Amino acid sequence: MLDGRGAVRRRAGARLWLSAGWLIVAVGAALLAPWIAPHDPLAQDLFAGRLPPFWVAGADPAYPLGTDSLGRDVLSRILHGGRVAFLVAVIAGLATALLGGALGLLAGFFRGWVDMVISRLIDIWMAFPPVLFSILLIAVIGPGLWSIVIAIVVIDWTRFARVVRAEAMGQGAMDYVASARVAGRGRFSTLVVEILPNVLPTIVVLLTLEMGIAVIVEAILSFVNLSISTDSPTWGGMIAEGRTSVHQAWWVLVLPLIALFLTVLAFSQLGEGLKDRFDPVLR
Repeated sequence: MLDGRGAVRRRAGARLWLSAGWLIVAVGAALLAPWIAPHDPLAQDLFAGRLPPFWVAGADPAYPLGTDSLGRDVLSRILHGGRVAFLVAVIAGLATALLGGALGLLAGFFRGWVDMVISRLIDIWMAFPPVLFSILLIAVIGPGLWSIVIAIVVIDWTRFARVVRAEAMGQGAMDYVASARVAGRGRFSTLVVEILPNVLPTIVVLLTLEMGIAVIVEAILSFVNLSISTDSPTWGGMIAEGRTSVHQAWWVLVLPLIALFLTVLAFSQLGEGLKDRFDPVLR
């Protein structure tokens, strides 16, 4: 039994290190993109169109990952596209966690009519197809960075609310909550001081998973030209552009797709690793 727990802890540690390592590198590269990107991501050079990456014959050392059909540097566009992806992930993830977590805590701790209203609202909200709902929202309020954030928050707050509600219900039945009430602590104070710290690990795990989902949603919306301005580089926009010339310049499609895949996988594995690390049975 102990060996099994040790193996799980080792796997959780490997997940945390690998996923955190990739995210640190990716976020650092995105933050430093204006200084480390070899070219302006919007600069066009039609004479340097569709140059292959450095490991393919005919490459130009000035463009390590090649160029697209307009001669724009793929590496520079991936780095600047990461800035958009991570900005959306952080802002939308935190806002979703704040809204959904707060509603879940209120529903799970106070129960009664508060729980009934929030639970019915969750049921109604989850009846809408999320991707179609996000596209509809963007079409109504218009494309843009904040439109994407609003769409993600409006769609995904239910995920936090449901899980946090169940966790708050379980914590509310614990003896330490009854002891706090007997000691004269108020209900809201009990919720903030006693319940919230014990639910916070679950919220952190959900937050990492939500950031990965936000990256995917931003990529989907930019793929269909509903993200920020089409002039600005985004991973989804690069994938959409590369799809039209995949036979002539496969790297324009594949390289941003790899960056997107590794980032979403890293967020997912970070969440799984944190879940295993916080699991009291394995500690």
